[in-house]
Amino acid sequence: MSTTYPVHVDARLDTQLSRWLWLVKWVLAIPHYIVLFFLWMTFLVLSVVAFVAILVTGRYPRGIFDFNVGVLRWTWRVTYYAYGALATDRYPPFSLQDRPDYPTHLDVEYPEHLSRGLVLVKSWLLAIPHYLVIGLFLGGAYVAGGAGHDHPAAWDIGLITLLAVIAAVVLLFTGRYPQSVFDLVLGLNRWVLRVSAYAALMTDQYPPFRLDQGGVDPDGARLTMGAAGPPGTAIAPPAPTPRAPGESVLPPGAPAPPAPRTGWSAGRIFAVVAGSVLLLAGLVGLGLGGVGVVADRTVRDSAGFLTTPSETFSTGSYGVTSEPIDIATDTPSPGRLLGDARVTATAPAGSEVFVGVASTQDVRQFLRGVPHKVVSSFDNGPVYRTIPGANAASRPTSTDIWMASSSGSGTQSITWPVKDGNWTVVVMNADGSRGVRADLSAGLTAPVLSDIASALVWSGAAVFFLGLVILVLVLLIRPRPTR
Repeated sequence: MSTTYPVHVDARLDTQLSRWLWLVKWVLAIPHYIVLFFLWMTFLVLSVVAFVAILVTGRYPRGIFDFNVGVLRWTWRVTYYAYGALATDRYPPFSLQDRPDYPTHLDVEYPEHLSRGLVLVKSWLLAIPHYLVIGLFLGGAYVAGGAGHDHPAAWDIGLITLLAVIAAVVLLFTGRYPQSVFDLVLGLNRWVLRVSAYAALMTDQYPPFRLDQGGVDPDGARLTMGAAGPPGTAIAPPAPTPRAPGESVLPPGAPAPPAPRTGWSAGRIFAVVAGSVLLLAGLVGLGLGGVGVVADRTVRDSAGFLTTPSETFSTGSYGVTSEPIDIATDTPSPGRLLGDARVTATAPAGSEVFVGVASTQDVRQFLRGVPHKVVSSFDNGPVYRTIPGANAASRPTSTDIWMASSSGSGTQSITWPVKDGNWTVVVMNADGSRGVRADLSAGLTAPVLSDIASALVWSGAAVFFLGLVILVLVLLIRPRPTR
């Protein structure tokens, strides 16, 4: 005798399925996928709220429960229509509510009380064995291939999708969806949805390791599942009163009963989704801004510079230069954005080094015909581009082109305010001789980074608070009863 489980999943197989429509359902379902993306984002936020509520009160807030069940129900309808079953051609309704006239149904019994202790371990610990099983259902079959060993191609396809596609291929050629495949697909989906509800804290009852096949849930049978046979035949669910083949659950000519009201109108759904999106956006802003503030205060050196690690630069020619540095901020005061720049050069013992920065045009004129190297990139160290020449270099201190310069033994450092223009950094021996070697590092104060981090923190806090207010208002204000 099976134990009744509080998550009930039912479906019936349409008897008239198009042979080819399944080929384009991935396109037709796109609007649902877009909406479900935001609904599941909201589901996540509200599940966190429910977690706190259960931990404090032992109860799952009823409004949140109805919304989250509605998201599961919506997802199940789209899954059944698309590649989780491909067992109906009826387009899923855009609704959280149950639709008696639609071939799929999902209900979760509302728990009056939930364990405060279990809520701490259900989702991430107790459900792990089920995650391993349903992982095979949703994405466990591995398919690989490719043009060669150097260009492999691989993709994952879940057992459920694989079975649904097999059934669709059979449908394409025979016009019939195999009943045995339908029964197995429904059993696998039922297992996944039971685990989903348990992981979402909707029940304390551990999901059974049981494959209940067929469209009728043995724990809550209430539907007639059409057989995959000729039109007019059907398989009736277990019931006290048997029905003739093809007989409807509803009396002849009776309209479908109205969908039960959950209090989640379209406007209320939009409000809670908007609030959840704002809440998550605010958290992202606070997180990025917080990391930026911490980094800004801990990574800078005592002079307020963000500094690169020291690298060794060397050449047998007369100097090493940077690629032209083009500063074009389109602002009246680039210094307010980038601040000051600094280059530090440390010469080997017994030698004197020169480091300077000047306009690129003046540097080219100064080094015209002089062999030197340009640092073009970094790949486990500096990568150079060689500039040939036959002239000897002049002493770098013999010209006044430098916006900032320093020369001597030991460590030399230059600092200058960042300005618009095209600039080049030059490192040479102080006497202009061949064979340059120095350890260099560069830094920038970049005050704009501090401003960005602070702006992210404050804007994130404001957006988070706005989202929180919207959620509180939506969840606490009870909707008016519908007639």
